[in-house]
Amino acid sequence: MSLGVVVTGLGTVAPHGEEPQALFDALLAGRSAVREFAAELDRPAAVAAVNFDESRWFTKLQLPGVDRVSQLAVAAAELAVRDAGGLDGADRERVGVYVGCGMGGATALETAYRMGMATPRRVPPLTVPAFMPNAAASHIAMRQRVLGPVITYSVACASSAVAIAEAAKAVDRGEVDVAIAGGAEALLVPGVVSAWQAMHTLATFTPGDAESAGRACRPFALDRSGFVLGEGAAFLVLESPARARARGRSGYARLAGWGISCDATHLTKPDVAGQQRALRAALHMADMKPGEVGYCNAHGTATRIGDPVEAAALCGLWGEAIGTLKVSSTKALHGHLLGAAGALEALITVLAVSRRQLPPNANVTQPDDSMGLDLVQDTDNDAPHLQAAISNSFAFGGTNSALLFARA
Repeated sequence: MSLGVVVTGLGTVAPHGEEPQALFDALLAGRSAVREFAAELDRPAAVAAVNFDESRWFTKLQLPGVDRVSQLAVAAAELAVRDAGGLDGADRERVGVYVGCGMGGATALETAYRMGMATPRRVPPLTVPAFMPNAAASHIAMRQRVLGPVITYSVACASSAVAIAEAAKAVDRGEVDVAIAGGAEALLVPGVVSAWQAMHTLATFTPGDAESAGRACRPFALDRSGFVLGEGAAFLVLESPARARARGRSGYARLAGWGISCDATHLTKPDVAGQQRALRAALHMADMKPGEVGYCNAHGTATRIGDPVEAAALCGLWGEAIGTLKVSSTKALHGHLLGAAGALEALITVLAVSRRQLPPNANVTQPDDSMGLDLVQDTDNDAPHLQAAISNSFAFGGTNSALLFARA
């Protein structure tokens, strides 16, 4: 059983902006950040992009060789550290950076490909350090002068949830005093979007219709058609309860339990038993019964296969207590951030516990009742008795991660 790890800082650069509380308010209001992709594609796509001014964070001399994914990560991590009160007084050898990133620097890679195929062929010389998946973590470490472990986890859509779990483990075991943990992803380039379109996993919508694009992702709906790609970064600052108290910080919430498992069955098809193993492990570590967890920020990708499997995993494990579990997938409003999804959704879950409010399962006019879930409605946001909530991240490759947050 874990003693619990306290979340003392939150930082994000997301499709809804850079202020966590304002982001949460936007979700409560059901405001969608999803728009039609402006780049030229054979078929239109809906995405959730970040409005980001890199000049606030980097000089012109620093920017060459720093891919957008690293830019977003540096900014979100800095905002989280500021929110936690800074790292003054912390032994930098006992501070760690734990980052989840699914695919690395997609912009750098696509630029290199296009320039390499052009005439004359001139690939940017800093392409490799720009697109390597651990670049974001390294840039955060340099910016924050972190001298402890700096580790990148690349586990598809579970990447940043796994990073947060591993960071919490390091804090809980006393391996580090402070952990900056989260993830970043920036894949909104034509080549990557086209690749996802080829898998037939992206949501359909009416091209040229902004309202249709904004409502394209409909998790747990009868007419769901897939997810929309998003980009962004989110980070949590984790530390022990004792250290937080010594600094006069109560924290937003406790990371009371976490679980990681593998389906070991299929690269892309999810598995009920595998997901339940991660959920069960998180509950066991937190010493909680399913009925004590009042909210689940679901993985909820709005795919025909994924949503029913997650619903079956929750219903099977919660049993008769499933009626006490409110469920929503905020991907409907901020898109699927892939490697950064777990971190952004963990941040949202932390705020749900802290504020005792639940973001709605947006865009759904006709729920798929066969799944048996109690979805959060637009007018059903207040949860005055909420004590704990869980955030699910289930990935291609079969890795599952569950993060369980409790009141601080």
